[in-house]
Amino acid sequence: MQLATLVQYLNEIAPEHLQESYDNAGLITGRLDMEIKGVLVALDCIESVVDEAISLGCNVIVAHHPIVFGGLKRFTGANYVERTVIQAIRHDIAIYAIHTNLDNVFLSGVNTKIAERIGLEHTEILSPKPDMNHRDNPVGAGMVGYLKTPMETTAFFDYLKEKMELKVFKHTAICKNTVHKVAVCGGSGGFLLNASIKAEADVFITSDYKYHEFFDANGRIIILDIGHFESEKYTIDLLYDLIINKFTTFATHCTKIITNPINFY
Repeated sequence: MQLATLVQYLNEIAPEHLQESYDNAGLITGRLDMEIKGVLVALDCIESVVDEAISLGCNVIVAHHPIVFGGLKRFTGANYVERTVIQAIRHDIAIYAIHTNLDNVFLSGVNTKIAERIGLEHTEILSPKPDMNHRDNPVGAGMVGYLKTPMETTAFFDYLKEKMELKVFKHTAICKNTVHKVAVCGGSGGFLLNASIKAEADVFITSDYKYHEFFDANGRIIILDIGHFESEKYTIDLLYDLIINKFTTFATHCTKIITNPINFY
């Protein structure tokens, strides 16, 4: 099967035109007419993931994060981006990124997966983009929904740690005694704080908050910064399931490499 068929399918799930203006989703290396030998799914495509693909006999990597965001002027191996691209091209490996376009869709999207993990019901897009609607798959950033039953706040914290497999997370002052309505945004979602407050969510789960930005909660909502990798790691399972349930002519693997660059001691 040619790579074009897989790309077409992924575009049906999350069309590339739904990505944000700063993004670089789509085919980064490789050719649409190449025959797929195997697919490796990862959150990040870095050198070690390319090496893993080679060892597995895979010539396609489907990653959430693009390895290239801006233009590359030189290919001298001076940094991890250049080295990854050089390694992929040298071994004829295609890299396909499905990033903010997958963030922005309601069905089979990044935030849908998070909502499923923590058991949210009656979910909807937190910040819709009506001008970008895609058939019957609403488009927009973030998601908001309800727990099946309200939970005492610290009990919800423990529940969140269990469901998202977290060791630790940062949060603002506990200004809510119970948690019922929950807003989520995988990755860097600070821009959705006001939308979360407007939606009357009790907590807002996201990542990449800076020190001064935590003050913006202002006693109106509890911000939970669970980490970028931690918030999006189940996107690997999401993409894996989508691919294996559609195609059986090649092997699909989930990366075994933890690409999170942040460590805790």
